[in-house]
Amino acid sequence: MNTPASTISRTRESTLATNRVLRNTYALLAMTLAFSALTAGVSMALNLPHPGLIITLAGYFGLLFAITKFRDRDFSVLLVFALTGFMGYTLGPILNAYMSIPNGGQVVAMALGTTAVAFLGLSGYALTSKRDFSFMGSFLMVGILAGFCAGLGAIFFNMPALSLAVSGLFVLLMGGLILWETSNIIRGGETNYVMATVTLYVAIFNLFTSLLHIFGVMGDE
Repeated sequence: MNTPASTISRTRESTLATNRVLRNTYALLAMTLAFSALTAGVSMALNLPHPGLIITLAGYFGLLFAITKFRDRDFSVLLVFALTGFMGYTLGPILNAYMSIPNGGQVVAMALGTTAVAFLGLSGYALTSKRDFSFMGSFLMVGILAGFCAGLGAIFFNMPALSLAVSGLFVLLMGGLILWETSNIIRGGETNYVMATVTLYVAIFNLFTSLLHIFGVMGDE
């Protein structure tokens, strides 16, 4: 039979473990975001070409698979840096394209600022409210898959209106993903800070690029 002391002890240990995952997640996320920004800056400075859709998808899903497979190994952190560095490189040519249009710098700044405010606001809300957002998991999975397929269709069939709609959908989905993953961490559902970092990074990256597209279209009007 559990005694009050043992129950309190387990609760304290659980809280400490959750706080450790949260602390490690945000520390690694900050470092990978900085590294991604660095590789994007180098890509922009060298005016490197975009690797193309096939290489981008192969690199992204290949590294994501490797991280998932070796999530409990020490070198999984290096794989996270490889993924975020690669995504930063692919972002460089996109940013150069936006910087070359009128008000391009303003568009990039607005997308970056909105992404930062949205991430801090959503994360802060999940942390302070401690609400359970686990119910969003299935919806987010289906929505992201549907949005990904629709995005590919918009690219292959050259449908700007569909592409814009997909960007709007991804803004909502990535906001939900930030709430879901943050809630998952603080409620003990996610105990691996490497996977938590990757999920939040992907949400931030897609949120930024989606806002970049939306603001870019609005700026052309």
